[in-house]
Amino acid sequence: MEKSVSQKLRLGLFVLIGLIIFILAIYYIGSKQQIFGKTEILKANFSNVSGLQEGNAVRFSGINAGSVKEIVIISDTLIRVEMVIEKDVFRYIRKDAHASIGTDGLVGNMVINIIPGKGNQPSVQSGDIIKTDRKVSTDDLLNTLSKTNTNAQMITKNFLEISHKINEGNGPLGILLNDQDLGNDLKISVKELRATIAYLKYTSHGTTQTINQLNRMISGLDRKENVVGILKDTAVANKVRKVIVNLDQSSVSINKTVDNLNATIRNAKEGKGAINYLSNDSTLVKNIDSTMTNINKASYNLNQNMEALKHNFLFRGYFKKLEKQKKLQAR
Repeated sequence: MEKSVSQKLRLGLFVLIGLIIFILAIYYIGSKQQIFGKTEILKANFSNVSGLQEGNAVRFSGINAGSVKEIVIISDTLIRVEMVIEKDVFRYIRKDAHASIGTDGLVGNMVINIIPGKGNQPSVQSGDIIKTDRKVSTDDLLNTLSKTNTNAQMITKNFLEISHKINEGNGPLGILLNDQDLGNDLKISVKELRATIAYLKYTSHGTTQTINQLNRMISGLDRKENVVGILKDTAVANKVRKVIVNLDQSSVSINKTVDNLNATIRNAKEGKGAINYLSNDSTLVKNIDSTMTNINKASYNLNQNMEALKHNFLFRGYFKKLEKQKKLQAR
């Protein structure tokens, strides 16, 4: 039975639509696998790929940059991942960049994240191997949570034992919480402590005022009307320096004079010179005393003789003439 024209058109349309879908699928898959664009190869070594598969995405600074081309087991502790990176993004990756395995969201596919370095290193070349960061696996998280749970159980058990002992009044804390007399004593001690603190505050206030007064006194020492301020003046300092120098020189002279006096006194004590004879020879002193007595008597007799001459008629005119001259000179 020969097909109608409408059936042929429907068949052709179906084939055309299928072909278009096939081409789009090939293009989509090729774009994901970087088949049609210019790409470069970049490698990274991991100890555990954590479920990473070929075809998973590779991101650079959060931007899709390529896909996983191949996963090769090198040894029991080393797995090499070969990545296909777009050439436009590849030139921005430096040699100090490092890769890590993560997830696309909370429960998404595994992806490789390339984290940029500091930017001081040169760009990577095709086929280079970059550094990797170890990803914390789910097993590690479960082990950590298990240890944390065990520790929490031990802490809870210990806390229950401590609280039970406290409720029974055992230990210092239990006695403190359950003994009424001790509580009253503590209340009194707290009141005394508050009074002490208030007194300390009052004392601190007075101390602060005293310190402020001292600061004002110290700051006022630099003024010129004060003694310290005067001493800071250059002119006054020079004068004081000259006075000190003169005092030093005078001190030297005084020391020399004292030495000379000491030598003189020492010579007098040792019997050298007339002073020793006057101070030590008693006979000489008596002779001097008698001589002075005779001199006094002679002086007295001389005075009497002079008075007698004044009244003598031969010398009376002469003495009167001397008195007139003295009166004229006094005028």
